[in-house]
Amino acid sequence: MDYSSEPPHSDRLLVQGQYPFNAEPPVASLVEFSYTPEELFYCRNHGPVREFVEEEYNITVKGAVERELSISISQLKGMFPKARVVAALQCAGNRRNEMAAIKPVHGVGWNGGVIANCVWGGVRLRDVLEHAGIRADAPLHVCFASFATLCQDDEYYGASIPLEKALRHEDDVLLAFEMNDEPLSAEHGGPVRVVVPGYLGARWVKWLDTVTVSHEESLNFYQQRDYRILPPEIQSKEQARPVWSKYPSMKALPLNSVIGSAYKISPTRLRAKGYAILGECGNIVAVEVSVDDGTTWHPSRITYQEGKWSWTLWEAEIPVTGSSGEIWARARDENSNVQPKEGAWNMRGVAFNAISRLKW
Repeated sequence: MDYSSEPPHSDRLLVQGQYPFNAEPPVASLVEFSYTPEELFYCRNHGPVREFVEEEYNITVKGAVERELSISISQLKGMFPKARVVAALQCAGNRRNEMAAIKPVHGVGWNGGVIANCVWGGVRLRDVLEHAGIRADAPLHVCFASFATLCQDDEYYGASIPLEKALRHEDDVLLAFEMNDEPLSAEHGGPVRVVVPGYLGARWVKWLDTVTVSHEESLNFYQQRDYRILPPEIQSKEQARPVWSKYPSMKALPLNSVIGSAYKISPTRLRAKGYAILGECGNIVAVEVSVDDGTTWHPSRITYQEGKWSWTLWEAEIPVTGSSGEIWARARDENSNVQPKEGAWNMRGVAFNAISRLKW
């Protein structure tokens, strides 16, 4: 038997939906790169992708501001200092297929590849808002909208974040026009999208054309009637319809890890690679693996981590017996939170973060 020193690798995206187009890369390929290359960046769409002419594109800033603005992309680049941040973008439905194995859920069937770690370049949202001037009556939210393309569940795609997050310099919220030092492609939101480090991808609005400072959250479907964790007794869209407003909009996703590959490098040794992603309470400090159903945990080696918003890549070599088995992985953060053994079920199949398992 041949024992490879490299994991299986493929750059082919796994198509999970054609209309709108939704696809993800194999995790085994994904974890081979610190920064996710364009060809391995997942596609998550609620409508068709459109190409825009940057020179004709404008962003409107309005609402509870002293001066309403209409800013072109060239003005955005020329008026405000450029900022760069390394941050992982993750869909709330990452690992949804694992939750669906417990009981059916509503949503695109995703494996563990709906995540990308990139260097984002743009300008800080706080600089733009300060230029517009925040009115003194203390609004609470910043709403983002894209009227630029069609949307399957509403007349436009919209989301919002708390104003305090938008204004905190250390939270690194950007209006981004670059990804990995290249112009942001249309597929991933170009010419400009929102980058909200630490928040689920649904708040990183693509093809951004409107920013509204508001006293209330976005009224859009995706803020008000989606991307909320409902209790397990809510099992259908009909049951969910009257209760969406009782549960908070999702912001951060939970502490998580995924095994990308596990393959034997000798008759008695197994190599595993994967990623981990921070939750709400601090960065990853360890990822542990087990090949005996959690009886014994082995430390992995962290091979990449950059700043407070990136994902964490890890690798482990551990002794094994037999020709096949199952490997588990769990992440730990700096506040001693550990992934749970089991994941809680919800109707929309979001925020699944049980200990990761992979057959080898």
